[in-house]
Amino acid sequence: MLSSSLVFADSDNGFLRISLKKWPLSLKRLKAARISHNQYPSTENNMEAVIYLKNYLDIQYYAEIGIGSPPQPLTVVFDTGSSNLWVPSSRCIFSIACYLHSKFKARLSSTYTKIGIPCKIPYGSGFISGFFSQDNVKVGDVVVKDQEFVEITKEGLLALLGAKYDGVLGLGFQNIAVDQATPVWYNMVIQGHMVQKVFSFWINRDPMSKVGGEIVFGGIDWRRFTGEHTYFPITRKGYWQIEVGDVLVAGQSTGQCAAGCGAILDSGTAFLAGPTAIVAQINLAIGAEGIVSLECKNVVSNYGNFIWEYLVSGLRPELACVDIGLCPYNGSKYVRKNIETVLVHNGTRSGSVNETPLCTFCEMIVFWFQVQLKQQKAKDKVFKFANELCERLPNPLGKPFIDCDKIGVLPDVTFTIGNKTFSLSSEQYILRVEEGCSTFCISGFVSLDIPPPQGPLWISMYNCRVLGNLFLGAYHTVFDFGNSQIGFAKAV
Repeated sequence: MLSSSLVFADSDNGFLRISLKKWPLSLKRLKAARISHNQYPSTENNMEAVIYLKNYLDIQYYAEIGIGSPPQPLTVVFDTGSSNLWVPSSRCIFSIACYLHSKFKARLSSTYTKIGIPCKIPYGSGFISGFFSQDNVKVGDVVVKDQEFVEITKEGLLALLGAKYDGVLGLGFQNIAVDQATPVWYNMVIQGHMVQKVFSFWINRDPMSKVGGEIVFGGIDWRRFTGEHTYFPITRKGYWQIEVGDVLVAGQSTGQCAAGCGAILDSGTAFLAGPTAIVAQINLAIGAEGIVSLECKNVVSNYGNFIWEYLVSGLRPELACVDIGLCPYNGSKYVRKNIETVLVHNGTRSGSVNETPLCTFCEMIVFWFQVQLKQQKAKDKVFKFANELCERLPNPLGKPFIDCDKIGVLPDVTFTIGNKTFSLSSEQYILRVEEGCSTFCISGFVSLDIPPPQGPLWISMYNCRVLGNLFLGAYHTVFDFGNSQIGFAKAV
């Protein structure tokens, strides 16, 4: 089921390089691949481990490691969004996914130490469970001794059935690791394998290349970028999270993150995940189609006039949906975006409860109306804009499609970070999917709503937004562990 790998040494630089084959992207594999969730020279004592990654469907990038003595080969995703190392165990006998992947066999390793503490690792779409063990882990030509890892005995995620990788090697911070297990990267530094406390990602989305990308531990590969890296401080350790600003489509503000949002750089996330209110605007601008939210359009139709009058009268926009009656109200308390809000004289809020879908739609529509009013748009155009955005709301069970023939004329989407802008072209934010003799194009933007105080967020970029592999494919990224910062330079 797994592709073979070719391991060879490059005599020009002494790096051990692991080269892997590519697989084409299809609609079936698209779902199967997801789990839902300049100045660094080498020295005599600093072993730079260069790992060539396999590109699976332009969605997951993985490579081979070895666990045990002698090393047992297993393929893993190098995931900056988690911190544990886990692989299937030979004791996994009741999960179908385990029979489709390589499994670690403790009895064949002379350096294996049993820990046996049970654990569960949560993901957005379920969890996997197993127990802790300890053994040597080989990453490139670096051998990390006595590394804690999880042997999985139950893979409860259907997505793993079609995955081409066996497990995950987390590169996040220790404080988000299950049971506070020491991550592999920490031990690479602690055991003296890395003098420079950095690792860097280069993702290759060239469908004709056999190499899907590379990760360099302890340095950077100068051939993979142009210009200088621009660095930004980590704002919340655990995830590789930075502060981002406004998101622009064809130079126009989308509004919500103008005052700042968090963004998590997640190499294990295929798409660009962000607030629904922004993603809907982006998908409208790029012509993504597929899902019409009748409930959302009904809110515009039934309550749009009230919302319009409420906003143009200068009343507090955060109270509009409460006064309409779509967001729950109980005495002095009302609900907004999963946050129980307590009204006080200065309007501060705290607490958390659930909200209704109509409340969510109402609050998005209020936000969209505000964006259009700031641009001094007429009422009929504001209503038309809101209805069009309703039609572009992302589908939780699918993806919005785009006409492949129009990719060349679609606008750039630009993220503002610090005083710099980082643009993605349509070729960079759209995925091409092969199905039989046909090719489909899918928007790389999906919705992820995280309430305050953690949100809003982006992921792969990471409201949090999540900035995943689509962003990493456009920008060579340095994860500077020693200085708690992340650097970006244009990838080549």
